[in-house]
Amino acid sequence: MGLSLATAEKWVERWELQQQRYAVDRENRFTVIADIVEHSTAGRTGRPLVADLGCGPGSLSARLARRLPRADIVAVDRDPLLLELARTHHADAARYVDTVIGEDGWTQALALDRPLDVAVSTAALHYLNPDALSRVYQQLATLLRPGGVLVNGDHLPQDDAALAELAACVGRRRAERQQSLAHEDWVSWWAAVGEDPELSGLLTERRNREPATRADSPARLSLSDHVRLLRQAGFGRAGAVWQYGDSYVVVAVR
Repeated sequence: MGLSLATAEKWVERWELQQQRYAVDRENRFTVIADIVEHSTAGRTGRPLVADLGCGPGSLSARLARRLPRADIVAVDRDPLLLELARTHHADAARYVDTVIGEDGWTQALALDRPLDVAVSTAALHYLNPDALSRVYQQLATLLRPGGVLVNGDHLPQDDAALAELAACVGRRRAERQQSLAHEDWVSWWAAVGEDPELSGLLTERRNREPATRADSPARLSLSDHVRLLRQAGFGRAGAVWQYGDSYVVVAVR
């Protein structure tokens, strides 16, 4: 839709700040994911192929592109406004694809020319219900090369209610200490976006894509639920490699 670079830079910078309220130890989580991607692709000939699922305005894709300049990154999201911010602000970081993860034909929309080396995601897959998530994990298992990895960073509850409460408390306290850096939250960020005339067309398109009636968000699956679904999908190994409170990085090896 032809955003100016200055507009994209402003809103991506404000996005980065407000996200610190929600993703516990966000920057360290990004670094861990990049470490895993780098390690998993080290020594391979050719250009590593990485998919960023639910890329938003390109936060993780941009970091991966800086860490792995040889990688080809395919960044996927359903939100036209966030995708346009990514395309404009991080134009060279990735090839951006507008599709809905889990819907019919979404893997074909990626237009991959070879198997994936790595698929990454942060705070996106939890929107899928268990059946849809199971299908997506199975589809990713077919897209990844043998030995390829799926890396998912997200907030996941534990099975034990008391431990889940303590982990959530640790994360909340960490977020509270970081909130002084974040001048706005999710709601106020989107409210401010709505007042920018340069974004009005994209915001209208975003609203038009929303279903007339929205289903309730699915219950958040636990870490063990994700591991079980990953192994059922055909991943030989799956488990958490990093945790801060209830924020995890989960890795599955094809």
